[in-house]
Amino acid sequence: MNPALDLLYRLAAFGLGIYCVRKAWYGYVERKILFVSDDWWDWSRWSRQEFCRDTMPIRYWMQMVGTAGGALLCLVGAIVGWQPGS
Repeated sequence: MNPALDLLYRLAAFGLGIYCVRKAWYGYVERKILFVSDDWWDWSRWSRQEFCRDTMPIRYWMQMVGTAGGALLCLVGAIVGWQPGS
């Protein structure tokens, strides 16, 4: 694989991992986390929901675990890199 593409992949994965870590950390500190739908066509009020730890604990922790898991996967991808066909 081209070393420039591997470097670009690692930088993108690292940047996305840092973004997810910061989102999870601020969600933990502020006791609320913003859920943003990935549906490009739906920009209604339901696609941007804020889950508070006191009022909606299950959805809050589901979002926190998903965000932290995404951060972990991105950081592992940044360390391992892209290795197709290996």
